[in-house]
This record gives sequence, structure tokens and C-alpha cells, in this order.
Amino acid sequence: METNQLVNSFEREQNEIPKFYSKKAILGFSIFFSSIFGGILLIQNLKEIGMKKEAKTVLNTSIFLTVLPFLVAWLMEKDVSTYTFLANLIGGLVLSEFYFGLYIPKEQIFESKKIWKPLLISLIITIPLLASAIYFA
Repeated sequence: METNQLVNSFEREQNEIPKFYSKKAILGFSIFFSSIFGGILLIQNLKEIGMKKEAKTVLNTSIFLTVLPFLVAWLMEKDVSTYTFLANLIGGLVLSEFYFGLYIPKEQIFESKKIWKPLLISLIITIPLLASAIYFA
């Protein structure tokens, strides 16, 4: 979808300003949780503006970027934690800078969504996984 078409589609919707998760939120969730968490925020942004095909591309990329450190660690016979932070940082930058910029034009005005609900969900998922990894390690 071209930039002008995207902007015009928003103008047609009674000049409503869409609510998006910001680039910083996507980057932060990617770094502190994983690329899949940041990807889900970006996917919700894309679904907000009807870009379902693009959302699937972001989902596939997020899954790949989440699995990548495990593959590298397995191939290099190293501990996965060595690569996790770097992979999360790279994944967050790909999602927040490349895909966000590719699909959401710079001139697009949007209201930032609050991150509390996704943060709570992310913590509910991550804390038990982290606790079991520590307990069973």
C-alpha cells in the first residue's frame, strides 16, 4: 500500500487518529522479552490499519529472530544466553526501525497506545519460564 493511499484511508475514517504501539515500545519489548513480543506489538499496529499480509511477514520475521540465537548456540555448541541479548537487540532494531518505517509512513500521525496490558501479559508468560529454567538448571 502506498503512503498516499494509507494517509487517505485514515482521512476517510472520519479523521480518526489510529492508536499504535511506539517504536520505543516495540524495541523495548524485543530487548527485554524477545523479538516475538515486539513483533506482536507491531502486528497489532499493522492490523489496526488493515495490513494483514504485512503482519504475517512481521510474524514470520519475529519467529525467525526469536529462534535464531538457539540455532546459533546449538551450531556453535555455546550457551544460548551468549547470543540472546544481541539477537533481541538486532531483532528489536529490525522491527522498530526497518518494518515500522517500511509500513508506517513518517508523516503518519498516531496516538501511542499504553503498554501496561502487553507488559502484564509478557511478565505472566516470562516469569514462570524464567523461574522453571533457573529451578531445573
